[in-house]
Amino acid sequence: MSLVPNPCCAPTKARAEVYQVSCARSAERVRATAGSVEDMVRLEGARFLMGGEDWDAIPADGEGPVRPVIVDPFYMDRYAVTNERFGEFVAATGYRTESEAFGWSFVFEGHLRGQAGEAFPEHPIGLKWWRKVDGAAWKHPEGADSSVAGRGHYPVVHISWNDAAAYAGWAGKRLPTEAEWEFASRGGLEHARFPWGDELTPEGRHLCNVWQGQFPDYNSAEDGYAGVSPVDAFPANGFGLFGITGNTWEWSADWFSPDYHLLGTRVNPVGPAEGTNRAMRGGSYLCHASYCNRYRVAARTKNTPDSATTNIGFRCVRDVA
Repeated sequence: MSLVPNPCCAPTKARAEVYQVSCARSAERVRATAGSVEDMVRLEGARFLMGGEDWDAIPADGEGPVRPVIVDPFYMDRYAVTNERFGEFVAATGYRTESEAFGWSFVFEGHLRGQAGEAFPEHPIGLKWWRKVDGAAWKHPEGADSSVAGRGHYPVVHISWNDAAAYAGWAGKRLPTEAEWEFASRGGLEHARFPWGDELTPEGRHLCNVWQGQFPDYNSAEDGYAGVSPVDAFPANGFGLFGITGNTWEWSADWFSPDYHLLGTRVNPVGPAEGTNRAMRGGSYLCHASYCNRYRVAARTKNTPDSATTNIGFRCVRDVA
């Protein structure tokens, strides 16, 4: 069933049902109040304008229309979850990530540390810059011979949605809805493309970690990083949240749909009840205007819940008790 409104905008039973279901899902949404609020920012919640209609948006992503949305107060991690924090979780629980269980994960070919000439199998969907690397996982980001030593304050990567949800549950928290994530990312600004305004590099200043140069062949690393950066490497947004744009993608709690939000509730909205892919937000250090400009605050993408790469991480939220 398509959720796109009829051209005449006449009401239909199907559309009404979608709205009613979305209201019920919002009312019954998962809440978490047990976690510590250390290194979290309290966001008072408000009505804000969600979505975008940027000229360079990707139509299939379903960013628009711009619409008023209300979110309740919540806490959000000031930083993406780091290797140090994730290591505490693993030490306490013995948790094994999906990449570790699979025995491999996807690594950007430019980060293979001298292995670039080896014949790694190409990504199944044909993106030539991804390689399937045996032994790649959160403790070994570029493969079995790499480690996170000295990178405790970097965001943990090679984390699937299932891994992120497991950590959040252990911490007494949860993953953010897309609405919560976008509200937080905007930092109090409305209609802006980025958390700080409309220019990617105002007065030539780099405010996030994204690709510079010609993707995927040359990265000038003008922002100081050719790969992932520490979680506090760039200034916080207006709400005091660091690294919420660029660096690593961040998982959302919601199943991804390009049009569910067109007819759903706009009060604490959550995604559909089921799906194939989970929504991701924020872009990463591999994003570039020539290929993937999804580092804008309204931008969104998706991935299967068991997928993990060198540019996917997460942060958590907690409800106000």
